[in-house]
Amino acid sequence: MNLFTRRGFDAFVKTLPGTTFVNQWDGHVAKVGDKVFTLLSEGDEARIVVKCSEESFEILTALDGIGQAPYFAKRKWVEIKASAPLSEEELVHYVTRSYELVAAGLTKKLRLELGITLPVA
Repeated sequence: MNLFTRRGFDAFVKTLPGTTFVNQWDGHVAKVGDKVFTLLSEGDEARIVVKCSEESFEILTALDGIGQAPYFAKRKWVEIKASAPLSEEELVHYVTRSYELVAAGLTKKLRLELGITLPVA
């Protein structure tokens, strides 16, 4: 599976409960409960945008090919280029973590309706 392709991205993201897709911002956007948690842009160089913790933000943005995501709220959103030194397993982790961070902000009622159970912190 290659998350930097539309096919691989969709195949993985569909496994996360309550996700929907829209095409906006020149990208393929995944949402949970109508809130963005990741997006794929397949332009000149494919890239994925995810939300992350402050600690992960500091670690990730120190790596080549990863920086603060343009047009997203200050910090905590990173843009990961296909050339970044992350394994597929690490990329899956960060997309999943982004999903969990965004889903945690939904109401309990909506999480229940969408079938979302989050790991205990």
